[in-house]
Amino acid sequence: MIVVTAPTGQIGSKVVRELLEHGRDVRVVVRDASRLEERVSHRVEVVEGSHGDRSVLDRALLGADALFWLVPPNPAAPSTLEHYLAFARTASGAIARQQVGHVVGISSAGHGWTKPAGVLSSAFAMDAEIQTSGADYRALGMPFYLENLLRQLDAIVSRGSFSLTGAADVPVPTIATRDIAHTAVELLTDLSWAGQEDLPVFGPDRLTPDDMAAVMSEELGRPVGYHRVSIDEYAAMLRSAGAPEQQVTETVQTFTAVDEGIYDADWARATPTATGFRTWCREVLVPAARSASARTGSHARP
Repeated sequence: MIVVTAPTGQIGSKVVRELLEHGRDVRVVVRDASRLEERVSHRVEVVEGSHGDRSVLDRALLGADALFWLVPPNPAAPSTLEHYLAFARTASGAIARQQVGHVVGISSAGHGWTKPAGVLSSAFAMDAEIQTSGADYRALGMPFYLENLLRQLDAIVSRGSFSLTGAADVPVPTIATRDIAHTAVELLTDLSWAGQEDLPVFGPDRLTPDDMAAVMSEELGRPVGYHRVSIDEYAAMLRSAGAPEQQVTETVQTFTAVDEGIYDADWARATPTATGFRTWCREVLVPAARSASARTGSHARP
């Protein structure tokens, strides 16, 4: 039995589908079972509740061979570190009590970074706490999720631009969520591995933001440019939107660490995954842009 947390999210939902394709027995922990995809809901065991709840997680892990672990984001949390650690403490206790042998966790690239790195540091603290359970553990370390670009879909479609905080000519390490899920499933379906390690998971490209803009332009059939937003500008935007100061501080720490190269060491040693940026644009971004264009009455291509 493989237990999957956050099964309705962009990574967890893919993990569930792929595990079922492998014919595996899957149990999911979900706050609201009605949010499960109809095509999987009748094929999995369901434990309803939060995996931050000790009693819920104990029930979910009873008799489990492996656990897929992901802490759901909570921008309203007073402290990202405490949010991650609260979930991790619940996990480490339940994993030990139920004697779960293997855990695959969604973390961040950059283990070993010594400066404050906002949410990335929180993920590293989560890993350390889960390791106290004694289970064999793989912390999947990722850089920038390509799916984060979908948050800028309106700007890409209507204004022909996207923004990041990095320089236009510096390569950006990226990963598609489908490749994260596939890596997790490979580990969950072959439990021959042992020990506790972080595993960097990076896509195959070394594209700068300007390179990414060029690929978007070609695939969308319209010009797309890159606009750099400074970290200070981004912090100001967060404050103007009413974000708590702690969230602003953690975001600044995260972006500063990325700009200073927190991902570089892991990028150098990672085995590239399958999905390149052009493929992702063709198979994810373009269909999303067409849907957005249909809603607004514009067109994805001239």
